[in-house]
Amino acid sequence: MTEFETVIGLEVHCELSTKTKIFCGCSTKFGAAPNSQVCPVCLGLPGTLPVMNAEALERAILVGLAVGCTIRRRFKFDRKHYYYPDLPKNFQISQYDLPLAHDGRVDLAGAHPVRVKRVHLEEDAGKLVHEGAGQQIATGTAALVDYNRSGMPLLEIVSEPDLREPAEAVAYVKSLQTLVRYLHVSDGNMEEGSLRCDANISVRPKGADELGAKIEIKNMNSFKSIEHALTFEARRQRDALARGETLAQETRLWDDTAGETRSMRSKEAAHDYRYFPEPDLLVFTMDDARLAVIRGRLPELPWTKRLRYVQTLGLTDYDAGVLTSDRTVAEYFEATIAAGAPPKTACNWVSTELLGALHGRKLGIGDSRVAPRQLAALIALIDKATISGKIAKTVFAEMLVSGADPDAVVKAKGLVQITDEDALVTSVRDVLAANPQSVADFKAGKSQTIGFLVGQVMKATGGKANPQAVNKILKEELTR
Repeated sequence: MTEFETVIGLEVHCELSTKTKIFCGCSTKFGAAPNSQVCPVCLGLPGTLPVMNAEALERAILVGLAVGCTIRRRFKFDRKHYYYPDLPKNFQISQYDLPLAHDGRVDLAGAHPVRVKRVHLEEDAGKLVHEGAGQQIATGTAALVDYNRSGMPLLEIVSEPDLREPAEAVAYVKSLQTLVRYLHVSDGNMEEGSLRCDANISVRPKGADELGAKIEIKNMNSFKSIEHALTFEARRQRDALARGETLAQETRLWDDTAGETRSMRSKEAAHDYRYFPEPDLLVFTMDDARLAVIRGRLPELPWTKRLRYVQTLGLTDYDAGVLTSDRTVAEYFEATIAAGAPPKTACNWVSTELLGALHGRKLGIGDSRVAPRQLAALIALIDKATISGKIAKTVFAEMLVSGADPDAVVKAKGLVQITDEDALVTSVRDVLAANPQSVADFKAGKSQTIGFLVGQVMKATGGKANPQAVNKILKEELTR
């Protein structure tokens, strides 16, 4: 039986979060009433002319630089012709043979790099809503069009066919989502359509060099749908080839409800779009000085930061991945260690306690009432044995609500840890006197009993006793 290999290339579309559209002054705010953010330009009315949004262009170049692309010094825009109700001009202003960036790469954690073929800028189309049958276009009762999205600045990042598994494709898209958020060029929200993905997938006999028939899959609007659609389509193509069928190049639609891809149309080639240079926009030039200014806006990139956290701060790959998955989280963590907290301890508090509490409240780290300096101060109280780790969690919970400094909470609630040895000896002896059976069990060799006794001392002291000191004193008293 022939063993097949899956080959995947992705076209990731990212809406840039500029305040206005790419060729007009209409707002790009999400959630407005349908067709309320439109004008003659983005509606494609006769006699209108496009005017380039300079910020959209710079954001696009910033992404190109971040993925290691060569930025073209002269690039142009082209008209891509096709008819669809959500494209009022019957053509889209895009880029064809001279994209603004080319030949880059994205490094996936623990996997091979994925080559980026090109990064180009274009205008987005409107949005069709098919009533009566969800995404069932052929059987729907009506199609409604909203042109608010028409003319949004859309960045397309096209990979080479370097991916082999659906999970790799998901990791690649997640890396790009993290990147555009780090660069502050897009919110990357898939649920709002800010980040969308089309996949080109084929299968071929393992070891073959020639690619199989390229099938494009559209309508994947979540990481789960990307993985499920690619898994289904790879299996469908393998089964067809195993039966001796010939696959035709086509575009298929992912039906999330049915869990399958369905044929949508035959796949177009470049000549079908009748590309020609956009006559209403001049050829753009990028000089060294302007490119240097844009390059200066690049922050430390997530994969570089992750490597630094592992090599310099001694964090695990997993912890570094959690902290660098969001730029604001990484900045909070770094501010905490800058305030004096040890990196590993700060990592545990940020990634587990803080993010866990905020997630439970459906809040982001920017909503935290605990500042990095306050978290560092709380960690310092533990290190100085002023409070125990258990008490620290109680203090932290109060800080999340009130925003108060940790020492103020400790003082107000009388939570200073008991470290006085005479006081602890008295508490230990009282507990031993009250639990003669546990004492007998310990002397009979049941060493685990000491855990129970420690708990009783902590209970008797309201959780304020130093656990390490209690352990030490208990062992001394039990062996006396």
